Amino acid sequence: CQTNCLCFSKQFVPSYCLFIRVSRFLSAALKLWYKHNLFLPQSIIVYRDGVGDGQLQALIEHEVPQIRSSLKSVYGDESKVRLTVVVVKKRINTRFFAEYQGRLQNPLPGTVIDVEVTKRQWYDFFIVSQSVKDGTVTPTHYNVIHDTVHFTPDGIQCLTYRLCHMYYNLSGVIRVPAPCHYAHKLAYLVGQSIHQEPHYSLASRLFYL
Repeated sequence: CQTNCLCFSKQFVPSYCLFIRVSRFLSAALKLWYKHNLFLPQSIIVYRDGVGDGQLQALIEHEVPQIRSSLKSVYGDESKVRLTVVVVKKRINTRFFAEYQGRLQNPLPGTVIDVEVTKRQWYDFFIVSQSVKDGTVTPTHYNVIHDTVHFTPDGIQCLTYRLCHMYYNLSGVIRVPAPCHYAHKLAYLVGQSIHQEPHYSLASRLFYL
């Protein structure tokens, strides 16, 4: 991301606490950003993982307003910051194929599908970010549920695909934007090993990789 843009991800939590602590997480991230950069980001992109189609409306009605309220409390004026929220869905059954010399094969990495198979009432798209040696490649489904950054479709798709190259534990490409996988790794470490909130001094370090 550019220096005036903050990207982060929220990992799945049980449905009964799906919308709590959003303000706390975002406020802490912004304070840490300000500490290191001495200014607040002009744009924030949230990649929200672990949400099914049936929870999208609840996200729009409850979580997005919480995020906006948190931004207003930090910035004072919500118009000073732009927000985009993208839902990331990995567990899908959709598959795509490309025809080459009369034979079907997996699409090339970076292939974007945003017409025909997408839903008219959604702002959604699929990205094939990886290549596989055997079997069929699984795309990732993205759904933009809030956008005051006013990305063009090409802009948000390009940013999303490039973030799939930013995971530090792998020199190649992963299926989801790196912030999503970082959130998953951190949630797994906390849930399986330390069973408590990590020390604040570790907040700016990728200690969970």
